[in-house]
Amino acid sequence: MERANPKRILSIGFVMVLFGFAGPFLMVLDILPATYFLSFLSYGASVGGLFLGMIGVTLIVGKNRKR
Repeated sequence: MERANPKRILSIGFVMVLFGFAGPFLMVLDILPATYFLSFLSYGASVGGLFLGMIGVTLIVGKNRKR
């Protein structure tokens, strides 16, 4: 089984956190409708992106520490 690419995990986490920030920002500006689904999706993307970012950083540090 192939190991996951830490940089890819980190970049996916960054995009998710960015969406978690942009979603509520666009809702406050009334560009997007403020629905429960979109609010929970933004929250979930933010938390999931944070976890993926932590996992990505941990994998990068562990990979560099082995050298």
